[in-house]
Amino acid sequence: MLGSPSPSEEEEAVVSRLSREGGVSFLSFLVSKAVPVHEEKEPREWTYKDMIGLPAGQLEEWRAACQREIEILTKQHVFDMVVRPNGCRVIKNRWVFDVKSDGRKRAHLVEKGFSQVEGKDFDQIFSPVVQFETVRLVLALAALEGWFLSGLNVQNAYLYGELEEEIYMEQPEGFHARGKERHVLRLHRALYGLKQAGLAWWRALKKSMEELGFVNLDSDAGLFKCFDEASQTFIIAVVYVDDAIFLGPSKAAVEVMKKRFMERWESRDLGELKEFLHMRIGHAGQSIYIDQVQYLQAVLQRCGMVNAKAVPTPLPVGYAPVKSLDKAADPELRKRYQTVIGSLLYLMLGTRPDISFVVTKMAQFAANPTEDHLSHALYICRYLIGTPNYRLKYDGASGQGLNVCTDSDWTSDVNTRRSTSGFFIKLAGGLISWTTKAQKTVALSSTEAEYMALSDCSHQVVWMHTLMGELRYSLKPIPICGDNQGSIFIASNPVTE
Repeated sequence: MLGSPSPSEEEEAVVSRLSREGGVSFLSFLVSKAVPVHEEKEPREWTYKDMIGLPAGQLEEWRAACQREIEILTKQHVFDMVVRPNGCRVIKNRWVFDVKSDGRKRAHLVEKGFSQVEGKDFDQIFSPVVQFETVRLVLALAALEGWFLSGLNVQNAYLYGELEEEIYMEQPEGFHARGKERHVLRLHRALYGLKQAGLAWWRALKKSMEELGFVNLDSDAGLFKCFDEASQTFIIAVVYVDDAIFLGPSKAAVEVMKKRFMERWESRDLGELKEFLHMRIGHAGQSIYIDQVQYLQAVLQRCGMVNAKAVPTPLPVGYAPVKSLDKAADPELRKRYQTVIGSLLYLMLGTRPDISFVVTKMAQFAANPTEDHLSHALYICRYLIGTPNYRLKYDGASGQGLNVCTDSDWTSDVNTRRSTSGFFIKLAGGLISWTTKAQKTVALSSTEAEYMALSDCSHQVVWMHTLMGELRYSLKPIPICGDNQGSIFIASNPVTE
């Protein structure tokens, strides 16, 4: 059995902050850089050495949190203590501390997965998660159909994933068993930080959902559907790592299925859905509203922009960012810039399509930013200060179906002369999908640029058509609106299709 807390050697390296969201590598990289902009460290930045230097009262609370984590790992049979085999690789770990929204102090034992060797310690690591577009689509359908929504959170989800590889880990810092200090821990289940932890949990989750009668959708692996024989209605489950939404036309059927799920996995019942992926979800009559007001306030605090003056536009009119010719940016400047952009990206992906173009544009300079880039990234924050309560509304009473529009500029990027494609898709009167991105090649005319934008948009429309088909909606061909006659003629000509 692991011993009581005691001081240990200093960590050799600091692991990237644990992220529950996973799935999008570029976003995850930038968000991992989003550290608070003030001198005092937050618990997530502490090492175990920082923790044991706290005053006695606080120290006891955090030691108790560490002890609870050890007890949870022992109860779940995550590892066994064994004599270190000859020639085996042993992975290090670290403590990650956090304070939950309700004030609870949590300590997580996290594997230093960056030291794993591909082919020896892991093979496949990709774990699918539901897309933001799918979440908004489901919420829009719920508004139109009058569905009941209920949420839950799986406690210590990764610990349910069984490992296929033979992995050994050092004993946790401060908890070395007396008399067995040179023993190691043989892992049987996934631990946070392991590269294959997300995939191991996903496999266990998918198997469990199939046993409950759910079918995984091909269009989005984070979406499940099930036909309830008792109520003769469909139930949909949306899963993002350890957060889940159960919804359907019958409240009783949804609650029964959610209860069956919670009997298999230790979960916290969140009741009627009010929040998902840092998006606040509100209900008013037949309408559903989503926003990220609380997350936005945290972003402004993190970026040091709480008291900044508001501006009316996301960027100054006519501003065109220019690529830096310097070999490398100052490390502190780059870190600060990635903090700002990483935070804004999550806002953009969730509920703020109005900053999609500017954030995407400024993110192109995250590898080598300048002071000018940073000042204009913070300018976006000033725009958000003046528009903190913007939200998306899905009006169930409107009865509005899918509405798709696309557009493009022409060679506006002064660095590459590539054009930018943009489109949005609406359902129930609210946006469910939007994109602005640089085109892959240089367009030789405005018609060509517009035609490429139509092509980019059509990919998303075809995917959404297929997804709704899997949800048992029979749709006619979805029209795409554009404003360039040349591109419309080319797209409408069956000879050029």
